[in-house]
Amino acid sequence: MNGYLGKLLRVDLNQSRLWDEALNEDYARNYVGGSGLAARYLYNILDANTDPLGPENPLFFLTGPLVGTSMTSAGRYSVCARSPLTGIWGEANSGGFFGPELRYAGYDGVLITGKAEQPVWLSIVEGQAALHTAGDLWGSDIYATQTRLREALGDPKVRVACIGLAGENMVKLAGIANDHGRFSARTGLGAVMGSKNLKAIAARGTGKVPLYAPEEFRAVTNQILALYKEDFPAQSLRAYGTAGYVNLSHMLGDLPIRYFQLGEYAPADNLSGVDLAEKYLTRNTACHKCVIACGRETRSPTYNDSKVDGPEYETVGALGSLLMIFDLEAVIHAGHLCNLYGMDIISMGVTIGLACELFERGLLTTADTGGLEIRYGDAETVFRLIELTARCEGFGAVLAEGNAALAERAGVPELSATVNRLEVPMHEPRAYLGMAVTYALSPRGACHMEGDMFSLDLGQSNLEEVSLEPGDRHDNTIEKGRTAARLQAWRNLYNSLTLCQFENPGVRPLLAAINAATGWGLEAEDLMTLGKRIVNIKRLMNFKLGLTKANDRLPDLLLKPLKEGGSAGYVPDIPTLLAGAYAEFGWDPESGRPLGDLHL
Repeated sequence: MNGYLGKLLRVDLNQSRLWDEALNEDYARNYVGGSGLAARYLYNILDANTDPLGPENPLFFLTGPLVGTSMTSAGRYSVCARSPLTGIWGEANSGGFFGPELRYAGYDGVLITGKAEQPVWLSIVEGQAALHTAGDLWGSDIYATQTRLREALGDPKVRVACIGLAGENMVKLAGIANDHGRFSARTGLGAVMGSKNLKAIAARGTGKVPLYAPEEFRAVTNQILALYKEDFPAQSLRAYGTAGYVNLSHMLGDLPIRYFQLGEYAPADNLSGVDLAEKYLTRNTACHKCVIACGRETRSPTYNDSKVDGPEYETVGALGSLLMIFDLEAVIHAGHLCNLYGMDIISMGVTIGLACELFERGLLTTADTGGLEIRYGDAETVFRLIELTARCEGFGAVLAEGNAALAERAGVPELSATVNRLEVPMHEPRAYLGMAVTYALSPRGACHMEGDMFSLDLGQSNLEEVSLEPGDRHDNTIEKGRTAARLQAWRNLYNSLTLCQFENPGVRPLLAAINAATGWGLEAEDLMTLGKRIVNIKRLMNFKLGLTKANDRLPDLLLKPLKEGGSAGYVPDIPTLLAGAYAEFGWDPESGRPLGDLHL
């Protein structure tokens, strides 16, 4: 199988049994890798009776055919299972080096079932896998865990994916960390890992990925690499990281402020990525074969933090402007605490944001919170809430269930900022109306990685060959809905190859790389076909897990027009936009079910 190792590692924790299994070639050809391939495998396993935190919920780590090659940005991996936070399809993905190292160790992925009697960790070294007791690791933060496993295996190049205290306590906001502070953060899959008593996976190998046409592949990836040396968006990301978008986002009304209720607030510009770079940046960090190096390593002297991973744009929004905190050092420290404990920063920030709003409205009092006053702008209380949530102590045990559960507990579900119980990221669907489609139809709930209309409409992608071109960000039409659907299909393909969305070489170079790696002989239109097939199987999976067409909606909070800022007065026309998306995907307009050939 060119582009694949052709092998999965199976792990049954109930019986402490490990074995190799041949990768299903038909599945790979039709669903590629990453979250798409995981969905095909798990489609026949998951159903509405699967307990997300039970031993029967399979946890799948998967790479894709370009991962670990010379392709720039191909350093990602996906983790998939039924989500304990949302109850539906759960997927998360991360960059860094863990995905490539897993392939060098001899495997395309790892499928884990069951639950160990006691905490364990898994080593995969040069094709040999073993389980080890992890009692002495239980309770360690994500940084200490990675360091100790590198020491245990006697190799500083060992790559580790692990959970922190939040995952151990099965907090539904828990993620899986790798390569210091990189995270498969969303949908609570760290809790699934914790429910299995699995602390970490450590990988090391020196193998290579077999390619169909190695010389051709090298030539095309060198061409792609050259594109990014002079590319302006890449240069901006290198200089200022993702937080470099803060000022433009604020101007366009894309930056959520005061729990999605303000469209503009002057102090938000204090969270600028430019200020971050000038005052607190210690160095850039990069993922496997990446020339952009958008990662930030920062410091926060006020809080005695000398080495912090991040913050990213999402961190600045979720733990900054959303909570009316405009001190970069406080945001850096709050993000660091989430990293230490292993929690999704987006979900944590949006859940604390709701707590602030409920307290403001008198729907939450100190009697409910163990004496804590939860106010907008109070960084110290945010620090305390992050720790309590990770430990599932006091009011933190309530926050650990997520935003939707908190809104229901307070009797105001209309104040929840979630789609299918996943917290909304830091991009406003009132600023880019196509994002309404992305959020409403994303298979894992509200997710900006399922279709970045903010990038497309800003002209940062060159995808004319698959009918993806920039448009009016406030267009409320059938065609905008169709465009958003095509972009969702395209990004689902990206999350299956699996590639970083910050590097967009264009359709032809990407097509040439895929064909040189796999020998599939694809045409440009085949890429969109693959992307739509991946979207469709995830949708059918969610229908099995209990969703219906009625779940294709946005929260009430995001359908109220803002009074100020760059998105003032705009709201997405959900029926019109979704009608366009349904037509593009070929879904039945009455039931919302996919009608095409899924190769099941």
